[in-house]
Amino acid sequence: MNIQLLLLTLCQGLFLTNNITFIAINGLVGLALAPVAWMATLPICAYVAGGAMFAPLVARHQRALGRQRAFQLGLVVAMLSCALAAWAVSERQFWWVVIATLLAGYFNANAGLYRFAATELVAPSHKERAISWVLAGGILGAVIGPNLANASRGLLTQPFSGAYLVLIGVALLGLLVMSFIRFPPLPQGTGPTPHGRPLRELARQPIFVVAIAACALGYGVMNLLMAATPIAMAQCGLPFDKTALVLEWHVLGMFVPSFFTGSLIKRFGALPVMGVGVILNLVCVVIALSGVDLMHFLAALLTLGLGWNFLFIGGTTLFTQAYRPEEKTTAQAAMDFCIYATMTVTSFSSGALVTTGGWSWMNWASLLPLGLTALALLWLARRPAAETVPVGLGPGA
Repeated sequence: MNIQLLLLTLCQGLFLTNNITFIAINGLVGLALAPVAWMATLPICAYVAGGAMFAPLVARHQRALGRQRAFQLGLVVAMLSCALAAWAVSERQFWWVVIATLLAGYFNANAGLYRFAATELVAPSHKERAISWVLAGGILGAVIGPNLANASRGLLTQPFSGAYLVLIGVALLGLLVMSFIRFPPLPQGTGPTPHGRPLRELARQPIFVVAIAACALGYGVMNLLMAATPIAMAQCGLPFDKTALVLEWHVLGMFVPSFFTGSLIKRFGALPVMGVGVILNLVCVVIALSGVDLMHFLAALLTLGLGWNFLFIGGTTLFTQAYRPEEKTTAQAAMDFCIYATMTVTSFSSGALVTTGGWSWMNWASLLPLGLTALALLWLARRPAAETVPVGLGPGA
């Protein structure tokens, strides 16, 4: 840990405060304003769809502006989109809420790169721990996000419109903190291809494909269940303060293990840790299918968070072995595009499934992507060692 990494960890916490507040309120805002109930999670869907849509643009901005200025631009977009969302909710304009959250996807894609930027602030031998520590900043979002949503839902006449105004202040604080972080320049290659190999060549590597698939499917399952939780709990007659409690424990499960996940990966390797993540996700489904009272929701979502942590940090660490330093913006944009595209599908599916088939169908549906993730990990583990080794990384990959 150093001061630069500590500041980036704080920025991650503020980013997750925004994300968790969005998850906590966007589905309920959608349920109140949408023309039909199955559209309730469209504002959540638009947020991650915006992330997928803007991921290539974010990569270009990172190369052109550098890490710090590109991250600051993302925070400015966050403030503007939250202001638009606050107005749209106040005026009960559902489609403007969707547009606002779609624009906020630029910030989502931008801040999603904090975990990769963390590896540039430490020695290469500490990259696993750097990723873990920055993601551990999500603990701040776990504590503040649900409580902020609960405390600000009645701030203005229209429920939850005040929460978007509070998030402008959160983004402004992030902008201030980011101004003190000094990132090393992004490396440039030499010769006719200064940005390294093209994406189609990178995508021929088994390690590249499996790392992206595991992160995307793991994130997709987590998003499928988390996005529907506020609606499912409301359908079961549980009050919003209980929903905030469940989301708080879920996000703690997502990020508290980050204090030791990097060390586990260093000791046992990324693939075994990711395998444990799949098992934990399966345990979550078993718990969720066993009942719908408060403790079932809390235990299931806590376990879901733990499984996501192992899959996502393991997959991110594995992914850093699949590209050279000059290829990082291309590779990282490809991963995040796949993650956000998967989350777009699961966000939309969660609203349709939970309002038509119910909470049980949501959990049964999650078994398919979990099975695909397990098969992908087994496939990579059985590949020849020469196909799963690093590709000649330089410092700060």
